[in-house]
Amino acid sequence: MDANLADIVGLSFSFEHAKAYYIPTPPNREEAQAIVDIFKAVLENPHIEKVGQNIKYDILLLARYGVKVQGTLFDTMLAHYLIDPDTRHGMDVLAENYLNYSPVSITELIGEKGKKQGNMRDVEIEKIKEYAAEDADITLQLKNTFHPLLVDTNTLQLAQEVEFPLVYVLAEIERNGVKIDVPALEEFSKTLEQDIRALEESIFEKAGTNFNIASPKQLGEVLFDKLQLDPKAKKTKTGQYKTGEDVLLALAHKSDIVQDILNFRQLQKLKSTYVDALPELINTETGLIHTSYNQAVAATGRLSSTNPNLQNIPIRTERGREVRKAFIPRSEDNVILSADYSQIELRLIAELSKDQNMLDAFSQGHDIHRATAAKVYNMDFDGVTSEQRRNAKAVNFGIIYGQSAFGLSQNLGISRKEAADIINEYFNQYAGIKKYMSDAVEFAKENGYVETILKRRRYLRDINSANMTVRGFAERNAINAPIQGSAADLIKLAMIAIQKEIEQQGLSGKMIMQVHDELVFDVPKQEVAAFKKIILDKMTNAIKTNVPLVVEIGEGKNWLEAH
Repeated sequence: MDANLADIVGLSFSFEHAKAYYIPTPPNREEAQAIVDIFKAVLENPHIEKVGQNIKYDILLLARYGVKVQGTLFDTMLAHYLIDPDTRHGMDVLAENYLNYSPVSITELIGEKGKKQGNMRDVEIEKIKEYAAEDADITLQLKNTFHPLLVDTNTLQLAQEVEFPLVYVLAEIERNGVKIDVPALEEFSKTLEQDIRALEESIFEKAGTNFNIASPKQLGEVLFDKLQLDPKAKKTKTGQYKTGEDVLLALAHKSDIVQDILNFRQLQKLKSTYVDALPELINTETGLIHTSYNQAVAATGRLSSTNPNLQNIPIRTERGREVRKAFIPRSEDNVILSADYSQIELRLIAELSKDQNMLDAFSQGHDIHRATAAKVYNMDFDGVTSEQRRNAKAVNFGIIYGQSAFGLSQNLGISRKEAADIINEYFNQYAGIKKYMSDAVEFAKENGYVETILKRRRYLRDINSANMTVRGFAERNAINAPIQGSAADLIKLAMIAIQKEIEQQGLSGKMIMQVHDELVFDVPKQEVAAFKKIILDKMTNAIKTNVPLVVEIGEGKNWLEAH
């Protein structure tokens, strides 16, 4: 149930081993509020630690009852996420694995998730008190189990200074919500519908037949049986042709029907996933959209979001960018501010590898891709052509993802020899990066994990695998995880510092979104200068680095304009 719409059915507490309490609350809102108020002094006491499993949900729910939870947090779900990021973090699994105990499952009380699922309100008190009290007791036991494990894995500081304080910030962002321009989306939906129909007509004409484009079976038959686009076309286990995006992209040069199909799919997805779905997600009480941020999903340390997934709104296409136009300020007196780290992963490569040439290029404020091209092609900075810069950019971004000469040649449309020469020269000029890459793999082979600047670990169980493909994937992760993870740590620290400053200065502007390396704010016009100062300071100084961190801040009457 969405925490921004749910009601409290009861409260359970535990503060000593194997003992817990359950306090039911009645359906009447005023009577329930009176019971919640009894506990307000404890919940709002900043000197009392609060322990919970996925505690952000409780914080959001209590906020609906006028309780502003305060005090240091210990979230057992997040603690386990730091101890073992790649496995599941649900309470039932944790209880079985660490306490050797199987708790009562919620499905035993109200059934499986879905339309037929019952309501906690209808479960008899005897059953619910056992379930709820057990929940509190197990959570406390897990806390006592995980605290020493955080010490053992050297991640206690990360928990106490990043993940746990961030819970409050994310709860605040989710409560703040985002305003959506519904009429603009409705208009855009009509335009997309026309574009989709036009593409459909074009596809049917080129295929010489009408068929269901959304059916992989029918699409495969048209492309490979009728049009004979690939005599070596691969089939799935069920005997139908593979028509995934990778297959179509490889065929795009053979016939423009393929590009039409790719465009058709892209527009269909954009329309159904965002343009038509966003208005449906507006909260009936607030009139805003409240996404939910997940701290314990991506093994790299990055946040993800659901309902809606803000991280996946496409920005590479003009049509995709249009969706951002519908994210608007909550008042005409406000503007949207967007703050983005510039080339953060490349800057962190320079930081982690301590490569002098790359550090120099950044500290002198050079265009890093042009500087790389000048090094790789052994020429003056000013003489670099746009094509050489493009090639250097591909190497800068591809190298840490383990891109081979073959991959680079495919990507840039150049010969494999030229690609190999570029990569070799790149490593000659940036010897520190080559050393960082081999050191990261060696460290992983010896220790079974790699870590970020703030000691966030990524375990690589396959790093010594005899299977070359499996091992290669783990090696690429060994190189890449400290970079991606450090970028995640950096923006999390910045968010904590910015939110603290907003509250201390008593500003009414709000942080409303986080999308990877970007933060978005909804700010009254008279507070823009104050916000820009805070954002710039806290984002550039979140972690002390040798490489300068650059932040670009834009403003506008919608998210697209601000970005």
